[in-house]
Amino acid sequence: MTPVGQWLERVGLGPDDLQEGPMWAEAGYALVLVDVRGSGASYGQWEVIWSEREIADLGEIMDWIMAQPWSNGKVGAYGVSYDGNTAELMASLQHPALKAVAPQYSDFDVYNGLVRPGGVFNNKFMAAWNEFHGGLGKNDICALEAASGVDCEQMSFIMSGVRPVDADTDGAMLAEAVGEHAHVDVYQIGKAIEFKDDTWGTTDLTLGDLSPYTRKTEIENSNVPMYVWVSWLDSATVDGALSRYMTFDNPQKVLIGPWSHGGGYHTDPFLPADTVVEPSVEEQFQMLVDFFDLYLKDAGNASLEIGITYYTLGEGVWKTTQTWPPAGFTAQTWYFNENGTLTPHAPEDTSATDEYLVNWDVTTGESSRWYTGLYKSDVVYPDRAEEDKKLLTYTSTPMQADVEITGNPLVTLNVASSTPDAAFHVYLEDVSPDGRVTYITEGILRGVHHRVSDEAPPYFEFGPYHTMEKGAATLMIPGAVTEISFKLYATSVLIQQGHRIRVAIAGYDGSTFERYPTDETPLFTVQRNSTAPSLIVLPMQER
Repeated sequence: MTPVGQWLERVGLGPDDLQEGPMWAEAGYALVLVDVRGSGASYGQWEVIWSEREIADLGEIMDWIMAQPWSNGKVGAYGVSYDGNTAELMASLQHPALKAVAPQYSDFDVYNGLVRPGGVFNNKFMAAWNEFHGGLGKNDICALEAASGVDCEQMSFIMSGVRPVDADTDGAMLAEAVGEHAHVDVYQIGKAIEFKDDTWGTTDLTLGDLSPYTRKTEIENSNVPMYVWVSWLDSATVDGALSRYMTFDNPQKVLIGPWSHGGGYHTDPFLPADTVVEPSVEEQFQMLVDFFDLYLKDAGNASLEIGITYYTLGEGVWKTTQTWPPAGFTAQTWYFNENGTLTPHAPEDTSATDEYLVNWDVTTGESSRWYTGLYKSDVVYPDRAEEDKKLLTYTSTPMQADVEITGNPLVTLNVASSTPDAAFHVYLEDVSPDGRVTYITEGILRGVHHRVSDEAPPYFEFGPYHTMEKGAATLMIPGAVTEISFKLYATSVLIQQGHRIRVAIAGYDGSTFERYPTDETPLFTVQRNSTAPSLIVLPMQER
């Protein structure tokens, strides 16, 4: 059985249960689905993601909705992934009909969150995304199989293909529209956008220009309430959601759960991979309905509960906070020390180092947080004990009490690389008493982006600010110690008494990311001495 078939069986749904229209109609709503220019039954070509024209078109759609006899003049927008960004960007129009939006699993900063996390090209995902959207443009559901890993029959449960417009009684208009479609190659364009100020194809638009964070003024002026859903283990969407929460003054309720992209799978790495998703798919839908009821129904009582509701991995408990990180957590520094140890005590040796020759065979697997975005379904990290033998690791002694880590870990590597460029992948892991190693979170930074900027970032940053721009790119001097400092993606996890904390360092992740450099193998010399300590800062709270 395919992954989608397994999911349908697990949550007790069939293809008829996945029809959004009847579900929303039963809840008292009219559902309007739109094919943007160059896709679906629309004519033209899809050339730029979230283009100005695409978003402006949605303003005309809202005008049309307001004029319909069934409309009360109030519109809400929601969506997962690309559609989640679209829903948020609709708020920038400041259209009087738009009363609430629910961006789900979307990318606040498309460069940092999806295309080049830490400046490292998300190679395999971008290739799959390009293939996937090429199939969509051709209205060929079966062509999506290779990109998504979901076979044609099961994919038809998720999407039925393009519907012709009412006037197209013989399908001729649809055939003509599909014949016009020529989606741009997002893989090649993404690969060419090496730095954050590089532009999209032949346009003068950067990925920042196409991201919600650059529309701050317009979106804030809309004052549209937002119900934001993300997961700890869905690419880097969680950091985008938290940055938005700390940056935009729109009323926001943020929900951070243990889910795959879209919420179909439970992804707490401390639970069995077949754990049923919670809340259930039906409950998730009802939560959306309840949110929109506040703002769209005439009898609604618009009083959104502002704040963040989050799930703690390994504990299975939901918590709420209005501040981030939550109160009660202190930044605790853990140093890399001799014999691969991770200790709260600074090293005393004045010259100690560890060497690591980058291993090109390392991987986080093909069910990682970076694969879930295109119906790759579940997020499952296997026991990493064997994989860690290929990495440079530092491990603490067993915890003397239960400890919660909630927030963004910050890592500082004082390291000399034998090459002027490299990628630094750092993982935070839990080591159980029986030796099982569980992935918690990770951080990534390409070496040429190591300079920390003293400029004001465009949105709230939870760690050192790297502009990722071409003018700030600085090659490392081979053999010279360089400070590499960056955040790991936010998490909330319970480290149980008797378990140990591990930091693992790699120079590559073959599951999806680009290799740096392509023609040499870097040798890292990690400083772990009193002169140049390497360390990780963890937001911790002892139970």
